[in-house]
This record gives sequence, C-alpha cells and structure tokens, in this order.
Amino acid sequence: MNEQETVRNLNFFQRVSVAIDVAHALEYLHHRCEIPIIHCDLKPSNILLNEEMVAHISDFGLAKLLSRDSYSANQSSSLGFRGTIGYARPEYGMGSELSTKGDVYSYGILLLEMFTGKRPTDERFKESLSLHNFVKPTLPEQITEIIDPILLQQRVTRRTIANITPNRNILGNGRHL
Repeated sequence: MNEQETVRNLNFFQRVSVAIDVAHALEYLHHRCEIPIIHCDLKPSNILLNEEMVAHISDFGLAKLLSRDSYSANQSSSLGFRGTIGYARPEYGMGSELSTKGDVYSYGILLLEMFTGKRPTDERFKESLSLHNFVKPTLPEQITEIIDPILLQQRVTRRTIANITPNRNILGNGRHL
C-alpha cells in the first residue's frame, strides 16, 4: 500500500492527530533544538507512523542547521533547488534563502493534501491553478466540495449510526441499556 492509500484510509481524527504530531515535530526542530533545523523536504513519504499511530518526521538528507543569529540559513540558489516539487516553497525556485518558512509552507501543503485527498502535483494543477488556489475559494462555506470524499463518506456513516443508536439502545420492555 502506498502512502496516498494509507492517508486515505485514515479517518478524520487520525488525520488531525497526524497533523498535530507533525506540527509538534516542526516546532521542536525550529524552536527547541539547540541549533534550529530546517527539514527542507516535508512531504507525505517523509512522515512515518508508528504502531500507536504517532507521526514522526523522517529523511533529514536535505536538512540544514540554522545559524544561531537568524531564522534563515545562509544558503543561496548556488546549492540548487531544495525539496520536492509541489511541497517546496515557490521562493526556493527563485533562489530565496532557506528558512523555517519553507517548512511551514510544506506543512500547509501537506495539510491540504491530507484533507482534500489531492496531491499538489495532480494533473489538474497546471498553469495558474495549484492545490492552494483550488482550496482557497471554497473556504469556509463550500469546503465539502473539495474535502476528501472518504472523509465525507465517514461523516455520512457516523450520522446514520448516530441516528440509529438511540433506537438500538432501547430494549423491548422500555428499559435502556
């Protein structure tokens, strides 16, 4: 099973839990390490789940240490593009310095992918349309139009179960379970 199928099999609460775990890990890397670390390649395949479904960031091959005096690494485009197309901050392609903002951008794209079920490299996101531009006009009133259909199906199933449950909890003799 690939990572896209794995994410699609997670329910809403599991996806939120993964998102929170990744946010905590980024907060640790950026603010609580003795020398802050920029991951530079945050994407679904670099998020691992353990047996308890706790998410961990992996693959630090492109990571950079920040100088103690600033929140951007003194690296320029001479090192080439860092990250993965679709997840990397667009400014990196124009030679922008590495910064924690790049990881935050990647985290936002990761969240959009987790809750829409669409990859930022999907064929429909060409020219001026991107995953971000696909989601933005639907917020907040039309969110159900772009949410992962699996999450919507889970919502319908829960509502149906919620409507049935009170009837099943009543025994024929009028006593409640």
